Amino acid sequence: MKRRIFAAAVACAATFAGLLGAAPAAQAVTSVTFTPRTVTSPHDTQYVASLGSVQLAMTAGQTAYVYSTLRANNASNTTLIDNEVRCSSTSGWTKNEVLGQNVLIASANAPASLRDIGVTTRFLVHPGAAGTVTCTTYLRSANLGLGNSTVRLVSGELKFADTSVANTTAGTPPQADDGDTPPGRVLGLDSSAKTVREPATEIFETAPVTGLSVFGDLELMACYPEPAGYDCPVNEMTARVTLFVNQWKADGTLCKSDSSASVTAVVRRDVHHLVVPLNTHFAAATGNGCVPKFNFYVKTDWVSGSTGAVQLAASGLPDAAGSTSTHNDAMSHAFAVAY
Repeated sequence: MKRRIFAAAVACAATFAGLLGAAPAAQAVTSVTFTPRTVTSPHDTQYVASLGSVQLAMTAGQTAYVYSTLRANNASNTTLIDNEVRCSSTSGWTKNEVLGQNVLIASANAPASLRDIGVTTRFLVHPGAAGTVTCTTYLRSANLGLGNSTVRLVSGELKFADTSVANTTAGTPPQADDGDTPPGRVLGLDSSAKTVREPATEIFETAPVTGLSVFGDLELMACYPEPAGYDCPVNEMTARVTLFVNQWKADGTLCKSDSSASVTAVVRRDVHHLVVPLNTHFAAATGNGCVPKFNFYVKTDWVSGSTGAVQLAASGLPDAAGSTSTHNDAMSHAFAVAY
């Protein structure tokens, strides 16, 4: 089986400038649904299609929460499906995020959850300068066998789920992703390197809050690095993935910790890479020296099976089908929305 082609993104496609850029700010689209379609995916290259765009006029200090989800099934052959979001601002800022996994053949003897998949890509945008931000969702797919494959895009949407997310007291969004990692960064997991603690934030401070809704979305791989001939000697990897959230006291000691959002993930060889989304609501403590200082991270523990990895970023992704121009994307990431 060929190696997966990854794609993740954040950029305003110039194609949509004429469509959306001329509209008054009051008429900007902040939510779109995707038209169902059957997609034909080639072998050893990528099909890339824009599904819809949203637009938001933002101030220099503003942070927004972008949410994109899609559902795919009825694959004629095992097929890579990526949910990529590219955002850019008229100020010159850009950001790309992607998550994805293989959807298995519709007739395969496999759980329904692997033949009918949902992939959600969500993150915070913070251009740092006033301008109009446009985000576009791209479906990226590739047939993992010979010839072409077909797969059904059943449904999906892209929206600004929150247009005013609270920043840290430093004026930055509470988020950890490709801004902290070099392009294409992949961290291996096996019996000799059993634990990865990324993506992760440093300790940050907020204004007093009731709590944080914390998200940790992981791209987990099995059989990494890929052996010659793509012949993995073990058919799956098992890992425990846990989202840790901590609050701190004024004296620097721990106030409270939560690790309740946790899952044991089994990544089959034919799935190869699995999206593991985690979310927890962390109630902020007051009194006893506790202050609104927090940090969070995703901890992945290798349990058994093949070698594996956490993919934090991807590089060299084609901008479009058949394109020689490329871009880089964030993948595994974590962020928080105060409430």
